[in-house]
Formats: sequence, structure tokens, C-alpha cells
Amino acid sequence: MAIKIECLSNYVRVRDKVYPCTTSLVMDLIGGKWKASILYHLQASEKRYNELRKEMPSVTEMTLSLQLKQLEKDGLIKREVYGDKPPIKVIYSLTDFGRRFIPVLDAITNCGNQIVVDQGEFVVI
Repeated sequence: MAIKIECLSNYVRVRDKVYPCTTSLVMDLIGGKWKASILYHLQASEKRYNELRKEMPSVTEMTLSLQLKQLEKDGLIKREVYGDKPPIKVIYSLTDFGRRFIPVLDAITNCGNQIVVDQGEFVVI
């Protein structure tokens, strides 16, 4: 049996950050309560900030802003600004790198759906 690529070293380095494994790297990029949700909502189409807020009503404005900045810094989303004077138009969309995570988001979504079917219920508020 061949050694898996993720087992070839004790650590991995990406953009001057060192991780104990590749799973840790991916979780740093999309982990937490909101990053995966933001990516999920951007996978179908680009969105403005307020559209994201409407689709994720329980996220605070500060948290959404911080998570969007981090996702942009990590290269998963791009932020395009239109106009010079207020009100300016800002559009968020997935980058090609961010699109690589769609299969992961699909797997997370399918797993969550199955947990709700088995143990909970879908609620409309």
C-alpha cells in the first residue's frame, strides 16, 4: 500500500503558515460557524453584502464583515467595488480557488440534511 500524500511529512506550510496536517489547513480556510455558510451562499451566484445578510439573518454585521475579509485574504472569494462615490456597489463571488471547495460544501450540506431528517426537523420561521 502506498503512503498517502498527506503522510509524507510531519507538517505542511502554505503562505508562511505551518499546519500539522492538510485537514488542519482546510479547516483554517473554511472552518468555523460562518465561512462555509458564506461559501455555500456564493456558490450559485455572486451576491451583495445585504443579500448575504438576508440569507444568513443570525450572523452579526461585524462577524459577516470579518469573515468576508478573511475569505478574501485567503483567496476564496473576490470583492469587486463599482463606483467611486457612495453609495458604492460591492459584489462578492467565489474565485476559482473558492470553487474547489464546492464538493466539500456539498458533502457537508448532504450530511447536515441527513442528520436533520434522522434526528430533527426543518423549521420555517
